[in-house]
Amino acid sequence: MREIKNVLICGLGAVGSIFAEKIKSSADNNLKILVDEKRLLKYKQNPVILNGKKLDFDYVLPEEKNFKADLIIVAVKSYGLSEVLDNIKNFVCRDTLIISLINGITSEKIISEKYGREKVLYSFFLGHSAMRKDNVIKQDGVYKIEFGAENPKDEENVLRLKKFFETAKINYTICEDIVYSLWKKFMLNVCVNQVSAILKMTFGEMTANPCCMDFLEKIMQEVANIAEAEGIKNTNLMITETKQCIKTMMPEGKTSMFQDVEAGRMLETDIFSGTVIKLGLKHNIPTPYNQVLHDMLQIINFCF
Repeated sequence: MREIKNVLICGLGAVGSIFAEKIKSSADNNLKILVDEKRLLKYKQNPVILNGKKLDFDYVLPEEKNFKADLIIVAVKSYGLSEVLDNIKNFVCRDTLIISLINGITSEKIISEKYGREKVLYSFFLGHSAMRKDNVIKQDGVYKIEFGAENPKDEENVLRLKKFFETAKINYTICEDIVYSLWKKFMLNVCVNQVSAILKMTFGEMTANPCCMDFLEKIMQEVANIAEAEGIKNTNLMITETKQCIKTMMPEGKTSMFQDVEAGRMLETDIFSGTVIKLGLKHNIPTPYNQVLHDMLQIINFCF
């Protein structure tokens, strides 16, 4: 079992910066941040500032051929995945492990199609929202990466990642049913990210508003119906557990999509309502709430 030493992070946004800082601070790791020429200049001129600390990393361009990664962490927006998959090819070797922290339920399959299922471990980020403005990021330290074996062949990579996270002091949970957990996170994102972006509401404003919570539950039900049709186990628990999760978020916190609206950034509509609509058509399951959300978010996207 090859030990994880060489780490490549793709994406230095709110989530990527948290783990880049944590990994760099831990001993005996070789961390690189993948950038293009434009981002290299940007980070050199305006380094990321996380919780008041200016971050300085070793950056690497896609053309580099002398660095092979034991672990690649993909932490870009969903619409940047295609570019990342092209740009990491020089860093992938036989034992490279790839994890995706992209929201949604599709990125692992896309990565697997490019580099092989044996290199991919299902995972996701869960925690309080990071607040980002330009190059300044604030996050209260409440977060973890959840991961697990989607099939028995993943067990060795689960152990590799567990050992690395313990060395780097990264909070984690190993999920007994990672597919169910991934879908539950998907349900959370589909309802709160999209609604918060349209209505411009914080977590506290949403949970304090009974009409809003009723609306969120109707969106969750569409996701639960599709999850059941997709063969996901225990979908009867998903809505209750998702509602409980929403209540644990910081009341003043804003979802990443709400922050994207405020900053005029492109919205990840396709991985949320877009995926729900697509799977609804596949299984002949109506998804009217997600259709409305998707249409409204497309209108907002058009304005950027």
